[in-house]
Amino acid sequence: MTDAGRTARIKAMSQNAAAPFAITKIGHVVLNCRDLEKSVRFYTEVLGFKVSDVYEEEMIPGGMVFMRFNADHHGVALIGSLPDSSPNIELHHMAFAVSTLDEVFRAREHLELHKVPIIVEGRRRAGVQIAVEFADPDGHMLEIYWGLDQVGSDGVTRPPSEWKGAKSLEEAIDNPVRGQNTKVFDERLIRRSPK
Repeated sequence: MTDAGRTARIKAMSQNAAAPFAITKIGHVVLNCRDLEKSVRFYTEVLGFKVSDVYEEEMIPGGMVFMRFNADHHGVALIGSLPDSSPNIELHHMAFAVSTLDEVFRAREHLELHKVPIIVEGRRRAGVQIAVEFADPDGHMLEIYWGLDQVGSDGVTRPPSEWKGAKSLEEAIDNPVRGQNTKVFDERLIRRSPK
């Protein structure tokens, strides 16, 4: 089986998918965690989520916290039932969109201020979003991104020949993809090596 043949078969599957409803966004994600309070502190103090509701241990073993980042009651919920660190096999990563490119740069600074290691930064290929990726206290991979390609009703996506990976935020803005305005308004956020 060739990679091209496999790719064509997979793309055909998504083109033929028909459902009597249309999913429009990720509604919420629920994660298990070891230390519920530590994880809630991370999501509220580092990422700026707000707590909506809490289930005590008698409602669900380990307790549960519902958190929001928009008007939805919850976008992320945490359950304190993880016996050990996540082996990161049940979830590859969870991504959170921001409205401006400057916010991705500010997220990088904010994460570093909170001593959260950045695992990946720059531009992804398919989708061409500019992002920072990091882990929560239980090892769940998270991404804060801006500029994800939008797909119109015609279903046409950016061809792979236009994907431009970048290994830093600065590289991503210096080498933009077609149609992506990489202007950073607060230029103090940009890190440049001395010449």
